[in-house]
Amino acid sequence: MANVVRAALVQATWTGDTESMVAKHEEHAREAARRGAKIIGFQEVFNSPYFCQVEEPEHYRWSEPVPDGPTVRRMRALARETGMVIVAPVFEAEQPGFYYNTAAVIDADGTYLGKYRKHHIPQLKGFREKFYFKPGNLGWPVFDTAVGKVGVYICYDRHFPEGWRQLGLAGAQLVYNPSATHRSLSSHLWRLEQPAAAVANGYYIAAINRVGQEEYGDNDFYGTSYFVDPRGQFVGDVASDSEEELVIRDIDLDLIEEVRQTWAFYRDRRPDAYEGLVQP
Repeated sequence: MANVVRAALVQATWTGDTESMVAKHEEHAREAARRGAKIIGFQEVFNSPYFCQVEEPEHYRWSEPVPDGPTVRRMRALARETGMVIVAPVFEAEQPGFYYNTAAVIDADGTYLGKYRKHHIPQLKGFREKFYFKPGNLGWPVFDTAVGKVGVYICYDRHFPEGWRQLGLAGAQLVYNPSATHRSLSSHLWRLEQPAAAVANGYYIAAINRVGQEEYGDNDFYGTSYFVDPRGQFVGDVASDSEEELVIRDIDLDLIEEVRQTWAFYRDRRPDAYEGLVQP
């Protein structure tokens, strides 16, 4: 019998405030659960706008503790209600002066399993993230959830192959990559890098992007979220480039072993020859 998991992701438009944004995602999650999904992931800093086009201290107001802040508490209750695993990305406040771009992972019974903190922090036009976030310092955790082994990468991380590989070596079967990417040259990379990472590492990737116009800077997020399998093929259609969408797909985790036996990349790795890759 195939080991099939029904997985979901949400690409959403900004509502204007945290309360309505969280409530909207709760409703998407309930709908996903009604349709049989067992895991769902949301976009980067899903409960706030993407404020990083500007450098303004007022935006620290979007931050909250993880796991003891209000949003993660609501996500834990939502997981218990729906019986789904939830990947919930938020702006984390650890202590004064210590802020991270973080995703909490919550099991299907509401248990907080841990968090991933974004490693690679851009400081580019339109992405002034170093003003807000410290680089992640919790490594590359893979969470043993009710649906399998789940990892997280966040947005700009996707340009760096090292973390993708670390997640694969740690046993990830499905990696969620919540993002906030607006129209630019990155739209070409969006459909290129993540399917390539899925092939190179032999697992599924859920690529989530925000969608629509937002209030800070010249934000026009292009959505086109998707699931991609270990062969680098999209699972079903890619989502809209302009409309909010709940994407639900069946993923066959048995395909991972089949692909890894066919393309024996892990067997043929040469870590003894890669020392130079970690030199600055």
